[in-house]
Amino acid sequence: MAFMDAPRDATVRSPAVAGSFYPADVGECTAAAGQLMAVGRAAVSAGRVPAQPGIGAIVPHAGWICSGAIAAEAIAALAIARPKVDLVVIFGAIHTPIQIDRAVLDDFSTWATPGGISSVADLRGRLVDQAAKFVVDDRFHLREHAVEVELPLIQKTWPGVAILPVEVPPDQNAVALGETVAAAVAAAGLSEIYLASSDLTHYGPNYRFVPAGVGPAGLQWAMENDRRLLQIVLEMTPQKVVPEVQNRWNACGGGAIAAMMSASMTRGAKRAVVLRHQNSYQTLSAVAPQPPDNAVGYAAVWVG
Repeated sequence: MAFMDAPRDATVRSPAVAGSFYPADVGECTAAAGQLMAVGRAAVSAGRVPAQPGIGAIVPHAGWICSGAIAAEAIAALAIARPKVDLVVIFGAIHTPIQIDRAVLDDFSTWATPGGISSVADLRGRLVDQAAKFVVDDRFHLREHAVEVELPLIQKTWPGVAILPVEVPPDQNAVALGETVAAAVAAAGLSEIYLASSDLTHYGPNYRFVPAGVGPAGLQWAMENDRRLLQIVLEMTPQKVVPEVQNRWNACGGGAIAAMMSASMTRGAKRAVVLRHQNSYQTLSAVAPQPPDNAVGYAAVWVG
């Protein structure tokens, strides 16, 4: 059954990248999400995850063939200790080429994917009252993939959980945005998870970013560039994230990462753990090998 043939409803955010970033067929999407989450849980069980429940994570948002298993590992690390929550807040990178200086909420009642339907939490009114920080503008959500690609994994992991999509520009307001969202969630009495949907360094001629040249040495430089940002995350200093990203171009969702960290810390998080860090050249090597010219960095990071 092809989900994309379903009727359209103005109150429902229909999938924009099903069939390209992940399967459009209902059965294939559900099965693939289940397989990815099983791989994620196995990786978490075999590795070292802190015993205490986590509250946040960095998850990549490329096509599932590239980064789905890494995103699933981060989500699994949270779900093992917290199998039931009320809300998943997804702070997303912004790829829509429109200038914005505030976090962007949507006006949909639900988001649909081939994997299910997610209701949007009734928190937007509380946030839009913070006029200097938030705006509602569906243009930023209609074609954006950063939130969408995570949803079938979220739907598989926490069936029926509400979501709050928030697209965050990469500026210094991101830390305050995270604090504001955490305060609104706390006031509503909800148990929550915060995700930052962001890839890391986009390196190579395809991305017009080759400070260390083209080839294996350049891709190694890009991995080190990622590690600079990941070290800031490990140090739990969200105020340093956006300046680092603006200077080194080592994430597309620097604002999302800073907001997630800030929200998680507001709700008690004290540490971060990098579960996995790879790039697309590595993750595609077994299924669709690529020349060592271009790569995007991905990380699964637990915060709690």
